[in-house]
Amino acid sequence: MCLLALAWKTHPRWRLVLAGNRDEFHARPAAALAPWPEAPGLVAGRDLQSGGSWAGVGPRGRVAVVTNVRDPGVAAPPGAPSRGALVADFLKSNAGAADAAAALHDQAGRFAPFNLLLADAAQCHYVGNWPTPVQRVVAAGVHGMSNGPLDDPWPKTRRLCRVLQAWLQGPAEDPAALWEALADEHLAADADLPNTGVPLDLERRLSATFIRGERYGTRASTLIAIAHDGTGWIAERRFGPEGRFDGQTRIALPAA
Repeated sequence: MCLLALAWKTHPRWRLVLAGNRDEFHARPAAALAPWPEAPGLVAGRDLQSGGSWAGVGPRGRVAVVTNVRDPGVAAPPGAPSRGALVADFLKSNAGAADAAAALHDQAGRFAPFNLLLADAAQCHYVGNWPTPVQRVVAAGVHGMSNGPLDDPWPKTRRLCRVLQAWLQGPAEDPAALWEALADEHLAADADLPNTGVPLDLERRLSATFIRGERYGTRASTLIAIAHDGTGWIAERRFGPEGRFDGQTRIALPAA
């Protein structure tokens, strides 16, 4: 993922709601959202280059999502594992979010810069490793995350969080408004842009929620809704070069 808004324990029906976009080079192979045959209960897209995922759900409504950190001055450690394995490994395991986050905190320096959210029925935890390892409980509320730390007030993060907050104040059933927000191509004003070390023209283009490009852009939009009993759904819209729509999948999540 490169952008997400997360509502954690703020709604009488939904324990967790997530809306996010994955931006990536179009040449990098990926499999569509689907159950993973080797891991009962795991539903996610799959990175076919490194084998992990960017966001997914597991048994009992467990959720994991990762973003990279944009800092061209920081290189991945030699032999760094795939950040997508952080999502897949948690969802394949039986570890609770708190235990998994605590264990990962001690190993975080092995990975290229990342932000990770892990959620189970009881807690949601954030783990990051840039500029130094950090791990904390995520409080109830609406949170945003892009290619900087959790709740950094980037313009596109604030916009997506506002839409999610408004959606939760209504019936919170029809996801049309969330899909529309994930398709927003609005560019932020220069004065509002974060400074992540990339050229200004690129910083402008990356300020859009939905990035349209021939070589690089938004590859997938994902919505996740988990009820307090662990049921819910996960949905994905997929896109090719220049934002070409490549299909949609929605999978219901049964009770444990």
